[in-house]
Amino acid sequence: MKLTFILPAIGKKAGQKYIGTWKMEPLTIAVLKGLTPNDIETAFYDDRIELIDYDAPTDLVVITVETYTAKRSYEIAKKYRERGVTVVMGGYHTTLVPEEVKQHAHSIMVGNAENTWQEMLEDFRKGQLKTCYKGETVFSNTLPDKSIFKGKKYLPVSLVETGRGCCNRCDFCAIAGYYSCKYFARPHEQIVADIKKSEHKYHFLVDDNLMANKANALGLFEKITPLGIKWAGQGTLSMAKDEKLLKAMKQSGCEIILIGFESLEQENLRQMNKSINILSKENDELVKRIHDAGMGIYATFVFGYDYDTEATIERALKFSEKHKFYTAAFNHLLPFPGTPLYKRLKEEKRLLQDEWWLKEDYNYGELAFVPKNMSPERLSQLCCDARKEFSNFKNVWRRGIFAMSHSNPMLWTLFWGMNLRIGGEVDQKMNVPIGGNLDELPK
Repeated sequence: MKLTFILPAIGKKAGQKYIGTWKMEPLTIAVLKGLTPNDIETAFYDDRIELIDYDAPTDLVVITVETYTAKRSYEIAKKYRERGVTVVMGGYHTTLVPEEVKQHAHSIMVGNAENTWQEMLEDFRKGQLKTCYKGETVFSNTLPDKSIFKGKKYLPVSLVETGRGCCNRCDFCAIAGYYSCKYFARPHEQIVADIKKSEHKYHFLVDDNLMANKANALGLFEKITPLGIKWAGQGTLSMAKDEKLLKAMKQSGCEIILIGFESLEQENLRQMNKSINILSKENDELVKRIHDAGMGIYATFVFGYDYDTEATIERALKFSEKHKFYTAAFNHLLPFPGTPLYKRLKEEKRLLQDEWWLKEDYNYGELAFVPKNMSPERLSQLCCDARKEFSNFKNVWRRGIFAMSHSNPMLWTLFWGMNLRIGGEVDQKMNVPIGGNLDELPK
């Protein structure tokens, strides 16, 4: 039996290579490979960096589907199904809109796959494949098998999962619905073993909210401190209120922490149900505490809520420049299916198309809804302009000097490489056609 894994790409412009900073190793594929019995031959095509050989012999194709890659996923599935090959689809998008995905696969996997993966494979061998498998949130004792990445050129950062889900109820977040606003911590011994197995010096701890359970986080930091690694992860601004937590993070190797500020406007935070961030009077002090602890901040903002104006975007930009963030993302709001945001915008008839991810001429960087205080085109352009301004040479130089004074020398090269690449990709990312021009090599 031969099994083929496929990771679909978002898309790319004619004649251009795939976006460099999007080329992270796909952890999901390594997890599934680790769970696959040794007597099953496996192959893997990463649609982002290589052409798919549709003629290569295979018995079963497994495709992981995200909302941005759904259109491309269905195109790939169609080509295999026309050959008579069985197609199974999973991933976040499959869980959020299973009835849609069912139309393009012989079987779907809803939820996490660990406790249903081998059942699905055994059913396939017997010719008894079910149309749907529903998984639960459990962590397998089997480590991800990254040998399947051999020969593929990803960014030199190892992804290590530390937890799933989040206790917050932000209305734009698909993760909240996927995990029913609960947090599931991965056993620490598995995390340590995963890190020890890695070939990389730098690690990104994959976790929707590493600080969701403070006691668990402190225990994890204590366990990984002896490993001498350097890592980045995702946390919350409120963690800066706990000096013990900040100290433990830094001692364990944290150099960069991603923080979703989302908005600096109180009314927007209330509308998105991000009550944890309604701390505007403390923002400056909490940011300073994180910097003083020796960690850089990757700040993210989202624009398009009902109290956003052109001035709010400018305010977020100035705030980011003032604090010399390690880097920052200025994103427009996207209504993902299955979220309260999507439901609200649909009820208000503000979606430009219900299944915007399948729209024939939809491009990355475009809005899928009508904001209250400006046109979709204007908001998209303002977000692009903010990225460019934050990534211009003057700002990168100022932020670089600041980062070098607050971080380990090992990370200095990482700062310049990361920020210069992000700045250079601002225009490249705009208007990438979803699912476009993927079955040919760049010129």
